[in-house]
Amino acid sequence: MIRTQIFTIFMIILMGIPSPEHTNRFATAQQNNPAKSDPLTNSIFTRFNAMAFLLHDDAVDDLGFCIRNITAEWNEAFDFSHDTRFLTNCIQKNNGDIVPRLCTAADIKFYLTVLSEAERQGFKTSTYVKGNKNCNLTSWVPGCEPGWACAAAKDVKVDLTNKEDMPYRTTNCQPCCEGFFCPTGLTCMIPCPSGAYCPLASLNRNTNICDPYRYQPPPGVTNHTCGGADVWAAVTSSREVFCPAGSYCPTSVEKHSCDPGHYCRLGSTYETECFQFATCDRETVSQNITAYGIMTCVGLTLLLLIFYNCTDQVISTREKRKAKSREAAAQSAKELAQERWRSAKETAKKKAIGVQSSLSRTFSRKKTAMPDMSKDQEQSGVGHDATSSKDVMHDIEEDPEGQDTFNVDMGEKMSKKELKARKLHTRSEIFKYAYGQIEKEKALEQQDPNLTFSGVVSMAADPYFRSRPRIEVSFEDLTLTLKGKNRHLLRSVSGKISPGRVSAVMGPSGAGKTTFLSALTGIARGCTVNGSILINGKRESMHSYKKIIGFVPQDDIVHGDLTVEENLWFSAKCRLPAKLSRAEKVLVVERVIESLGLQHVRDSLVGTVEKRGISGGQRKRVNVGLEMVMEPSLLILDEPTSGLDSSSSQLLLKALRREAHEAVNVCMVVHQPSYSLFRMFDDLILLAKGGLVAYLGPVNKVEEYFSGLGIHVPERVNPPDHYIDILEGINMTSGVNYKELPVKWMTHNGYPIPPDMQDSDSKPESSHDGSTSTVGWHDDQSFAAELWQEFKLIIQLKNDNFLSYFSRRKDLSNRVTPGVWNQYRFFLGRVAKQRIREARLQAVDLLLLLIAGISLGTLAKVSDENFGVVGYTYTIIAYSLLGKISAMRSFTSDKLQFWRERGSGMSCFAYFFSKDTIDQFNTILKPAVYLCTFYYFNPPRSSLLDNYVILLCLLYCVSGFAYALAIYLEPGSAQLWSVLLPVVLTLISTQNDEGSIIPLLKRLSYPSWGLEAFVLANAERYRAVWLLTRCAAIAKRGYDLRDWKFCLMRLLVAGLGFRVLALFLLVAFQKK
Repeated sequence: MIRTQIFTIFMIILMGIPSPEHTNRFATAQQNNPAKSDPLTNSIFTRFNAMAFLLHDDAVDDLGFCIRNITAEWNEAFDFSHDTRFLTNCIQKNNGDIVPRLCTAADIKFYLTVLSEAERQGFKTSTYVKGNKNCNLTSWVPGCEPGWACAAAKDVKVDLTNKEDMPYRTTNCQPCCEGFFCPTGLTCMIPCPSGAYCPLASLNRNTNICDPYRYQPPPGVTNHTCGGADVWAAVTSSREVFCPAGSYCPTSVEKHSCDPGHYCRLGSTYETECFQFATCDRETVSQNITAYGIMTCVGLTLLLLIFYNCTDQVISTREKRKAKSREAAAQSAKELAQERWRSAKETAKKKAIGVQSSLSRTFSRKKTAMPDMSKDQEQSGVGHDATSSKDVMHDIEEDPEGQDTFNVDMGEKMSKKELKARKLHTRSEIFKYAYGQIEKEKALEQQDPNLTFSGVVSMAADPYFRSRPRIEVSFEDLTLTLKGKNRHLLRSVSGKISPGRVSAVMGPSGAGKTTFLSALTGIARGCTVNGSILINGKRESMHSYKKIIGFVPQDDIVHGDLTVEENLWFSAKCRLPAKLSRAEKVLVVERVIESLGLQHVRDSLVGTVEKRGISGGQRKRVNVGLEMVMEPSLLILDEPTSGLDSSSSQLLLKALRREAHEAVNVCMVVHQPSYSLFRMFDDLILLAKGGLVAYLGPVNKVEEYFSGLGIHVPERVNPPDHYIDILEGINMTSGVNYKELPVKWMTHNGYPIPPDMQDSDSKPESSHDGSTSTVGWHDDQSFAAELWQEFKLIIQLKNDNFLSYFSRRKDLSNRVTPGVWNQYRFFLGRVAKQRIREARLQAVDLLLLLIAGISLGTLAKVSDENFGVVGYTYTIIAYSLLGKISAMRSFTSDKLQFWRERGSGMSCFAYFFSKDTIDQFNTILKPAVYLCTFYYFNPPRSSLLDNYVILLCLLYCVSGFAYALAIYLEPGSAQLWSVLLPVVLTLISTQNDEGSIIPLLKRLSYPSWGLEAFVLANAERYRAVWLLTRCAAIAKRGYDLRDWKFCLMRLLVAGLGFRVLALFLLVAFQKK
């Protein structure tokens, strides 16, 4: 097959493929041809061009892999119509006897056979000569020597299109004409293409070599001189035929040195003018455009600095304006509250005076009935109203500024309020509305409930409140058993948690407190759940209510590169009802910020491990606030007070009690609360070891219950600490066995007692510590059996996680949150802020690309022999490595935050595509940053645009690959694979083995597609004299010039496929 292709290459390239356009071009060019008046020259030129027209169809089929437009490239390589003087000179030299000296199709076929047998995988010449009818062991005429040719006999008709029979050429042997080359073992001439320099050779007396070629004249033949060129093949074997670097050759018989200000590459037909700031001396091979690279780098750096500074300034300015608007709105709301309070004060005064005078008259008439009257007034509330009103008025008169938190609304209607909320547009109006509502709520909390007697005084609290759905969770005989093991994490837990109450879950370490919360919220994985969990008396899945359930994890999982307000505001936008106006959402966020005491740090970054932000206690409150802003009906908290001091804990619990006042069901795990904090809870769930209940009921009755069991709390001892010490087995002074407390609780409430717990005295300790008991047959199992059992458990756990996510459950929350598109917009804004605040890290990535470009551009020079394969190979390795490492940060940095957000019902698609959208900025920018050093320090022949497009597609592919690695693997493993894979796959793509595995891996590896695109883009720029080199290199690597766009398409499709895989892994798999 390769012989056929090579033969067709030579036939078509050397003989030409005329076309109607070429005929017209030839006719036009001949008007300015110095030899146009020579009829013989015109006749030979026309015959030479028309001969190859017969092979046009075969050429299109066989040469398409290395020549995109065969006609155009032939015209560029062998169109001598502009100057046929070399042909005229050859005709004159041979007295018009030139056609019998030209090679026919059969001669060229023989020549290609010699080359292909010498080097089947390339176009390297060889001294190997194969016998033919003209040159063999019995007949070796001078024309068989390199650089010489002979003519056919006069009675032999030479048909240039004959591909079967070589004519006899053994007469009138002479040196090859200038502008032609005569291969060894043939006795004919072939014209040299454009970009070649084929002068007559001269004998070097010192080396006995025919310069500038590499052949020697035959020894012992005195009348045999050096001839012309002897070979045209790939540049590695026939460099002497190529026009030398630093010179240009308008024709194959002319050579001129490159002038200053110009450069001439190897095989140039004209000198190329250098850029304005490039340095080009005389006979310069390539222009030094490092200055342009430096200017490009400086320009990109300035643009990036301007962009980052401007965007950061825009964010800062926006936050400042927002803060000023917020302060002004708060002040306006307070002033309005004071004004309305004064109005209410005057009205209350008048009413109080009227009530007092009425009482005085009554007392004067019936002094003896004073006690009864007072009693009746006390029952009716009238007298108390007057007294309370007078006290409040006195406080206002003494400290009017201190009452600025009261806000009284005289006759404001709900419909007007709703209409007003919908008409709010500016930030000042929204904040004014929000703070006005907060002031009203403060007034509601602080007002005397009897102040509004007889309907005279109406406080400024809005009568319209969004009612939250009530969620009561009851559980009966709830038992959790670890799959594959006889280990109870929870056992026989019965009771309920009610809306409007704050429940505390307490117990010693290992009692299953967090497991209990996980069971309630339905996120316990790898466990067998027995018993029943009822929601509002119905057996429903907790996931059906996830939009109105808030879960605060034990760890503070918040975005450290966002401010406190930004964290809360994002959660509110994504999780509050979509129909809620912006003003109402601002009100919710402001209320949470104020209730958690975060006003003074609202604009501060939360902070990360590397960058310090707010304090640990404030971070804990932000962690809770993320769930409070979505206005949940059920709020579950896992140790929210851990690490907080007593004041911060009380502040947090007060905020949670405010939530409970709005019928929110609050349940939280606490460790060692103070007595004052303990008394703020409504209910207590006290767990013993093994997940057993020791007490579940009101807090105010816990001491009474344990006193009935003979457990009394000593003086100056915190009751919860005392009970936990007893359950831990530390305090044994009560005389009650702590292992009996769960059984006593079951007996007290009439719950069924498990059979293995009925005779508690005869059981070992481990029997009641269900969390640590295991079945004895595990000890008898072999290591392989245990390993197989663990493997099955892991597979089953992953399967449960997978099915739990894709299982469809009916949404019973009656809340419509923003859709995927709106969440995508919210995520997009958040990710953009995060990227801007990572400007230093982004700058380091770009700096590494600049350094890599300088290093590779300086060390890995682009070689004409291999079309820059070495430099492009190193480029793919370095570029893929740096691109993957930076792309992985998109999903490794906030993986925990995403899992929390996904559990609350946020869209995985919005999260993923927002990240990918922002990362496309780097996909567009990074190729330009790398090329501004690599391309200008080591410019290939391919255009800057071609290299940019290839790098852009390559980065799109590797970034998608990095997404999948970052999502599925741990950070350490993902980084290891991101370093290893580019190196291994790139090395595979450079192999030419014909085995079964390497070619398959090569076809499927993205570095192979990128390398092919680079080589094809660069090879297409090598024309004319480079055609054989190009076709040889492309054929050797198995490339196809028509596949350049296909390579780019494969990279883009692979990048898209990797992103689909990454999205699937993001949705289906969640690691701890």
